[in-house]
Amino acid sequence: MKFDVLTLFPEMFEPLKMSVIGRAIEKKQIDMNLINIRDFSEDKHKKVDDTPYGGGAGMVMKPDVVYRAYQSIPEKEAKVIYMSPQGKTLNQKMVEDLSKESHLVILCGHYEGMDQRVLDKIVDEEISIGDYVLTGGEIPAMVLIDSVSRYVEGVLKQDSIQEESFSNGLLEYPQYTRPEVFEGEAVPEILLSGHHEKIERWRKEKSIEMTKKKRPDLLKGKK
Repeated sequence: MKFDVLTLFPEMFEPLKMSVIGRAIEKKQIDMNLINIRDFSEDKHKKVDDTPYGGGAGMVMKPDVVYRAYQSIPEKEAKVIYMSPQGKTLNQKMVEDLSKESHLVILCGHYEGMDQRVLDKIVDEEISIGDYVLTGGEIPAMVLIDSVSRYVEGVLKQDSIQEESFSNGLLEYPQYTRPEVFEGEAVPEILLSGHHEKIERWRKEKSIEMTKKKRPDLLKGKK
């Protein structure tokens, strides 16, 4: 999976080079290419924004600069995603669908937004990570890259992603590890029994119980 990220702040993506995603990058299971939009400004001060036509607060990113940055990507068949609070809210199905793509271009806005003309020209889909506004698209882009990368073949073990929250429409069951007793609380006895069928049944029951308690909305329509 290849990610080309168009951003004004490529240094913000350094944390993604750690842990699971970092190892996937090292193994070349994930290719993350950071493109600094500012490098494509023809202004001597590397200006990338200007005041909005019609007036209003803030600055708007210029379409010509963004378009030149996009044009620097050789492969134009990639799906282009703009991280925007106006987009569809990211969910598990979208993550799994996007993980089947071989190449994603992620466009990160900043300031008051981006000239609509360049969005209309290059963007295939707008995606949001929630109904709130951030100072830029970099953090949402990192969320998208992290969540999608986990479903790229080889990045995680298959059983790890099959049993986690949302993978089957439910939240994940509670997990326990050593010590067997912590602060007077023991690990549920069923997990020590070695009876796999009973453990699976317990986990399913707990998964439903956790979902009812924390996210009852996920159970709507389920029998």
